[in-house]
Amino acid sequence: MPDFLPPLIDHFHARTPIRAGSLVVTVFGDAVVPRGGVLSLESLLAITRAFRIGDGVVRTALSRLVADGWFERWKLGRNSFYRLTGTGAAAFARATARIYGAPAPVWSGTFDLLLLDGPNDLRAELTGAGYGSLAPDLMIGSRQAAEAGEGALRLAARPEDAATARRLAARAWPVAEVADRYARFAATFAAAGKAVAAHPPVGLDALVLRILLIHEYRRAVLKDPLLPADLLPEDWPGAAARDLCATIYRAVAPAAEAWLDANATTDSGPLPPAGAEVAARFAA
Repeated sequence: MPDFLPPLIDHFHARTPIRAGSLVVTVFGDAVVPRGGVLSLESLLAITRAFRIGDGVVRTALSRLVADGWFERWKLGRNSFYRLTGTGAAAFARATARIYGAPAPVWSGTFDLLLLDGPNDLRAELTGAGYGSLAPDLMIGSRQAAEAGEGALRLAARPEDAATARRLAARAWPVAEVADRYARFAATFAAAGKAVAAHPPVGLDALVLRILLIHEYRRAVLKDPLLPADLLPEDWPGAAARDLCATIYRAVAPAAEAWLDANATTDSGPLPPAGAEVAARFAA
């Protein structure tokens, strides 16, 4: 095992209690969904043991995921198999687009403002669509990303200068909090980034690093409103964090995929090969 990998596993275990279910979600989203979406419990346990997580902890986490409607489970002989439900697959698709997709497009220079008329359920829907909040009844978007519908008045605002636009963004979205998350991610994986450039890990180590990488990166990017660069501080750490994540991911992906080819199974045999989706990750 490469010298930089045990400290990363220690970092994962530093958060207590261990969120085994969250790691299982990452394994499926990153490695299993692009290969048909079905994985045997035997294969999953081979992966989670490399993270020093006990089999009983994983089994308990899976039972909760099934009970909560995220996964479905069935048995053939003595082995169990898992795949996402429709609800889980839809949530994964949204997260995948944010984690591996392209950066935000160039800003048009105009904010989309929605003034909410009294109590309604639009606020949560707009927040999910990437809108920030300037006041309890005033939502702001960097672009028009949702229908106003009943109970909202749509307005447009063009700030006089870039500094004003950035101040509004910092008020409406958790820019400072997300920046801290990206900075912590970059610090955690700095050593790995340097090491894999010369000596990428192989076998299961490559898959473990890839899963750890995405598991930590998603903690930042799924909180990120993905604002255009014009609305972010000039020293925004998100771009450097994404570059680091992409560099490590591309370095370890071939060996990680080779391990899955040789070791991971479904209810009908070996895990199917990954499609073009994996090769296209972090392409932009």
